Amino acid sequence: MAVYFPEQNADVLRQALRVRPKGRLVACLCAEWCGTCKEYLPGFAALAARYPDDCFVWIDVETHSDYLGEDIDIENFPTVLIQPIAGGAPQFYGTVLPHLDVLERMLMRGGAVSPPASETPEVLSWLLGEVTGND
Repeated sequence: MAVYFPEQNADVLRQALRVRPKGRLVACLCAEWCGTCKEYLPGFAALAARYPDDCFVWIDVETHSDYLGEDIDIENFPTVLIQPIAGGAPQFYGTVLPHLDVLERMLMRGGAVSPPASETPEVLSWLLGEVTGND
């Protein structure tokens, strides 16, 4: 499977989310200028191929700050959000070491390490087109 970029293929991404209701959203929140993020992307794409039921999304926090909210506080990269596509509490939201085996173990484990809901950006609603910006 592919890694989706909201600024390049929003309609295709929305459709991919809708056809995977039992999968997970695996979103990497990154920045264009971040060298670590650039190095992380090929491995992230390789994981997307190994987990075809999940939807992998690459989100530039600066490009999409209007949708993610002004209060989003990314302290380090890569920051990852794992959430059931059907909705509900995230399984994980936070910074991970930039080693793909860390993310893969989290995906294999499938367990929840939920942060407080107020700290988690509303990425899934935005990607599904249910949110058009900050209100």
